[in-house]
Amino acid sequence: MTKILVLNGPNLNLLGVREPERYGRTTAAELDERCVAWGRAVGAEVRCRQSNHEGALIDALHEARTDGTAAVVLNAGGFTHTSVALRDAVAATDLPTVEVHVTNVHARESFRHRSLLAAVCVGTIAGLGPDGYRAAIETLARRATGQGATGQGAAGQGAAG
Repeated sequence: MTKILVLNGPNLNLLGVREPERYGRTTAAELDERCVAWGRAVGAEVRCRQSNHEGALIDALHEARTDGTAAVVLNAGGFTHTSVALRDAVAATDLPTVEVHVTNVHARESFRHRSLLAAVCVGTIAGLGPDGYRAAIETLARRATGQGATGQGAAGQGAAG
């Protein structure tokens, strides 16, 4: 069974509570349950983790490199725009990673328009709410079984476009 890590960064533990008009009313626990169910529906085992700490996110990516994880769904929150260390950890895993954002970061403040992660991810999904996670899980599960497009881009992976 394909193992997919869903890794959420800072403040995503507050989903459903923090600015629900922007981020929606789905809680972090509900999102985790949905991700596990979406994974099960496509034959993947989904594990969900969240941390508000950059080092813990990096440690989770390093662990994924060696624990049989096949792919990563990453919502790095604010670290998307600031963390070279997290970007380097994604690159070091050599695992297909999809960057996900609940909101459309390109329709928000200008500092959110630049992702340090996009160049080392196979794709970016933004603005679809929780459904962005579903699209990422389904896509990564298909790719892991050889049924999805491989794309082109950085390190042989499809770059965000």
